Amino acid sequence: MNKILRVEGGAPLEGAIEVRGAKNFVPKAMVASLLGETQSQLRNVPQIRDVDVVSDLLSAHGVKVQYDAERGVLDLDPTNVELAARSDIDALSGSSRIPILFCGPLLHRLGEAFIPELGGCNIGGRPIDFHLETLRRFGAQIDKRPEGVYITAPRGLRGTVVELPYPSVGATEQTLLTAVQAEGITTLKGAAVEPEITDLINVLQKMGAIISVDTDRTVRIEGVDRLRGFEHTALPDRIEAASWGAAALATHGDVFVRGAHQPDMTTFLNTFRKVGGEFEIRENGIRFYHPGGSLKPIVLETNVHPGFMTDWQQPLVVALTQADGLSLVHETVYENRFGFTSALRKMGANIQLYKECVGGVPCRFGQRNFYHSAVISGPTPLHGADIWVPDLRGGFSHLIAALAAQGVSNVSGIEVISRGYEHFMQKLRQLHAHVEYV
Repeated sequence: MNKILRVEGGAPLEGAIEVRGAKNFVPKAMVASLLGETQSQLRNVPQIRDVDVVSDLLSAHGVKVQYDAERGVLDLDPTNVELAARSDIDALSGSSRIPILFCGPLLHRLGEAFIPELGGCNIGGRPIDFHLETLRRFGAQIDKRPEGVYITAPRGLRGTVVELPYPSVGATEQTLLTAVQAEGITTLKGAAVEPEITDLINVLQKMGAIISVDTDRTVRIEGVDRLRGFEHTALPDRIEAASWGAAALATHGDVFVRGAHQPDMTTFLNTFRKVGGEFEIRENGIRFYHPGGSLKPIVLETNVHPGFMTDWQQPLVVALTQADGLSLVHETVYENRFGFTSALRKMGANIQLYKECVGGVPCRFGQRNFYHSAVISGPTPLHGADIWVPDLRGGFSHLIAALAAQGVSNVSGIEVISRGYEHFMQKLRQLHAHVEYV
């Protein structure tokens, strides 16, 4: 059953919370453990639903998984990897797009893999066709059937040249996980270089991979015959840290995010300060707070790293509804990411969406009929409303709006937030939010 969260807004969030390992890294490192011949240990692992999904998928493939959630330690033993039953993959994969990344490791270990229909948040196109074409380049054979895609590699996988038309994180991960044991050298051009990608490369190098990264987004991977297990501490979740920072700003609050890491958040911190927020960098985290006075409007464009991250955009938009003037936000990563703004308008925000590129140079969505630009006029008082969570990041943004609004909001579909925000209800109570399930 879908739970409904009752939120009594209008009070500042104040206190301290902790973020652990990044949702956009931890599941990928878990998949990488399939490549090793010995046991791996991953530390700083958050207790989120995506970790549970990948743990179940690994278990279905014969990996022995032991998770100490309190300590955040995950032990993975891939000694007895086997092909999972198709029914198990179907049952476990519905809410995740991670299974596509199992293909390379399974082809190396077992010579075959299966991909069911994939789920995930409805924020724009994430086609698997490019993943499949990449696997073909390595020598895999693809057999599309109504129930899913069967992939085999009867002659093994060989190094190749992959040139990405856009620095896709998922396509970069797919190439890395496939290339590390492919025969010969793989050259990946136009790669994503997000911190989570760098940490995945760190893990693979610990396992015995040979990977070099050039300044022009070119990655070269020299295939090796054997990989061992790894021990690694996951980098902290910069998306969750920024989300709590935006919540502090929108509610006129003061939140210390233990574990937040400045080097991975430089672009967000600069923008946060331009809007009128303040922060204090400490040895063990970052304090985000509203210093008083009016917030300032900005012109903002999302982009791949080192640009302003698309996942930071939605929480910050809530704060921009309280800025004194006109803000322009141009989304260039996911074409449908502004669907969450309908709930904000219902709560009193003045947000107009446009198909044209605003605030900067044209992007790849400019001529494709997508509402991918927003004009936000503020400040507008927000009031409580009954709202439905559309996706993970949009859902947390709805939660921020409900906390900032005057009155009571009833938020449905709240469970999706647990995909990427560890113990978010506990953290809300630590910050003295007035929330309860009804």
